[in-house]
Amino acid sequence: MNKIAAIVPAAGSGKRFGISRNKALYLLMGKPLLIWSLEILQGLDEINEIVPVVKQDDLETTYDLIEQYMITKVKKIVPGGAERQDSVYNALKTLDSDTCIVLIHDGARPLLGSDLVKQIISEFTHIGAGLDGIVAGVPLKDTVKEIKMESLLGEAADIIVKKTLKRETLWAIQTPQIFFFNRLRDAHEKSKKDRFYTTDDAAMLEKYGGVVKVVMGSYRNIKITTPEDIKIAEALL
Repeated sequence: MNKIAAIVPAAGSGKRFGISRNKALYLLMGKPLLIWSLEILQGLDEINEIVPVVKQDDLETTYDLIEQYMITKVKKIVPGGAERQDSVYNALKTLDSDTCIVLIHDGARPLLGSDLVKQIISEFTHIGAGLDGIVAGVPLKDTVKEIKMESLLGEAADIIVKKTLKRETLWAIQTPQIFFFNRLRDAHEKSKKDRFYTTDDAAMLEKYGGVVKVVMGSYRNIKITTPEDIKIAEALL
């Protein structure tokens, strides 16, 4: 079977979460956010290696947690970069040459389901010609409007509707996402050269002509961004 490495970026600043320390180490029902997804990946035979990416200051603490929770597939922990994209690229550079497939999952999505990971891996191993990756996503439930900032009557700028987008064509993209290692690494290197930054790895492949498939994710697979999200995750758990 092709070697699959899972990269788990968890080096975000957590500004919107409102705490000074790393959000990935915040406790959810007594367990650090990062550990929830690492345990799921640890339990999957399909995953050969796990590479967490955390802040430089959190490396020692994270190593202690990896040992405490017996996440044996973690052989190294990578320090993050200035942006999420830099953090993923730092991890890509550490992977062995025999790595064929890379799965990326945000450390701030603790409610990852093993069935979803298995589904994405299974579909990817039977991926058709011309496809470069698979991402999880869910159809949007809300009406979405594109806005613009405009000053009316010389007053402060207001948020004005520019147009209403067609909801039936819009999906909220999640992780996990899975790609061919070489293609993702090449896209990262091109993006770095072109100074193209995005918060989504699939967007880099798309920019350089890659074709990415979307599969149904889960509305439970929420990303912890604000303190209110912790309460939602607790209720779901």
